[in-house]
Amino acid sequence: MLYAEGNRLMNLADKHNRGFERKKTARLGTEKNPASVVVQNEEREQELSAIFEENGWFYTIEIDEEKQEDVSDLELLKNLPTTRVVEKTPGRNDPCICGSGKKYKKCCGRS
Repeated sequence: MLYAEGNRLMNLADKHNRGFERKKTARLGTEKNPASVVVQNEEREQELSAIFEENGWFYTIEIDEEKQEDVSDLELLKNLPTTRVVEKTPGRNDPCICGSGKKYKKCCGRS
């Protein structure tokens, strides 16, 4: 983009993606960002690998008896936040939701 001479700062910002960080990280459990888990024995490793395989998640499991078990990535994958859909409130001039036939602002919208 071309800007007037006085707008040098905008030209510099365009060179650097308008100043925003555009680097995205891959979603957890994908091939680019596998879940990483540390367990203490092979039985636990088999148990967790069955869970990962069942859900189709990519993972790496490290077996180390001296390290503390770390399954935080698995917990994140199991408890993914869900999107909530909130019912939209009617506008002022929309019909009232109670079914009276009046405008919302004249009926239930009056506080």
